[in-house]
Amino acid sequence: MLFLWLYMFYSCAGSCAGLAARGSPAPPRAAPPLLPGEPGEESSLEEQRAAPDAGSPISSFFNGSGTKRLPQAIIIGVKKGGTRALLEFLRVHPDVRAVGAEPHFFDRNYERGLAWYRDLMPRTLEGQITMEKTPSYFVTKEAPARISSMSKGTKLIVVVRDPVTRAISDYTQTLSKKPDIPTFESLTFKNRTTGLIDTSWSAIQIGIYAKHLENWLLYFPIGQILFVSGERLISDPAGELGRVQDFLGLKRIITDKHFYFNKTKGFPCLKKAEGSSKPHCLGKTKGRTHPDIDQEVVQRLRDFYRPFNMKFYQMTGQDFGWD
Repeated sequence: MLFLWLYMFYSCAGSCAGLAARGSPAPPRAAPPLLPGEPGEESSLEEQRAAPDAGSPISSFFNGSGTKRLPQAIIIGVKKGGTRALLEFLRVHPDVRAVGAEPHFFDRNYERGLAWYRDLMPRTLEGQITMEKTPSYFVTKEAPARISSMSKGTKLIVVVRDPVTRAISDYTQTLSKKPDIPTFESLTFKNRTTGLIDTSWSAIQIGIYAKHLENWLLYFPIGQILFVSGERLISDPAGELGRVQDFLGLKRIITDKHFYFNKTKGFPCLKKAEGSSKPHCLGKTKGRTHPDIDQEVVQRLRDFYRPFNMKFYQMTGQDFGWD
């Protein structure tokens, strides 16, 4: 028996090893290194977690068939004008892919370079538009030249709002983070007695839209900039989104059927957000109740902004009805 067992063992050794070798897959060949943002780069952790079953076109997209591109359109401003709402509404469109967080590339991170910036962008398929929004670009002196250097054909979107209401909203946001700041009234004036407005205060300075626009027109023609009314974005979101879709060269897919008005928040919400079947409203940081402001101060501000508003209307060819 012992000899029989040894004979069987040695007979099998060679053939079994061969079978094992023939049945085992060859080790994968190492892929060549890729530059950041190139097609084929590994998907992000969020994409990996969200990736559906392999085999579908959507699966192929999440697994790297899309390409990271520099944005063809940027929402450049303004702070507390309605930029977050516009971006969330636009992301419903299947041909719009946008970064969720504000990259702040052209104002705070420019030294990191375009490869770093591109790597932040979502993957897009042919025919889709890559977008981002950073409202502080509009008031950043260097931003127009830097964006023009990236691409002179970049489409720019500015969401503007009554500068007085915008300033109060700006103050309200700061107050929620720093409850011990001075009153709005005391920050508005360099000298309350003389009524001299403090234009160095950012909440006031941002609303001088005509001044900031002059800087952009040194690098971009007016027809390459779309001005969206923050007020109409609330009262008629589908109408404003129609203008935006036309400007971007997109089919008008986002319509009235996508919105409902939330009476508690006081602005429209999406019936279905991107990638969800549930209604979606902007977070609790949007729609804060403004503090009561001395009406004399409000009127002083309206008088201060009026000539700048008139000039802005002339420059854009639009009357926003703030007076």
